[in-house]
Amino acid sequence: MAEAWTVPLPRDISEPFEVFVNGVPQERGADYDVHGVVLHFRRPLAQEGRLGFWRWTSMFLGVAGTYRKHDSVDVAYQRDGRRRVASGLPVVPPETS
Repeated sequence: MAEAWTVPLPRDISEPFEVFVNGVPQERGADYDVHGVVLHFRRPLAQEGRLGFWRWTSMFLGVAGTYRKHDSVDVAYQRDGRRRVASGLPVVPPETS
């Protein structure tokens, strides 16, 4: 996979686990692969960057909102007999992974 969008997994996660992007279940092998403790996605994942001063100010004043695309990656897993969810995991674009 030449250009993979990666998501590092938290340290306490062990297989089996379920992966969701924006609440939609993802299929291993079709949507993503696992390499060690990192998920490698086959499609681009959008991440809204840091908001600049003027954008933040316009949102604060109610002039404009933020409507940029932002994909949220969540992983559900079992730990100590309980179901846990790691939500909003960081997405690393290909140029920095």
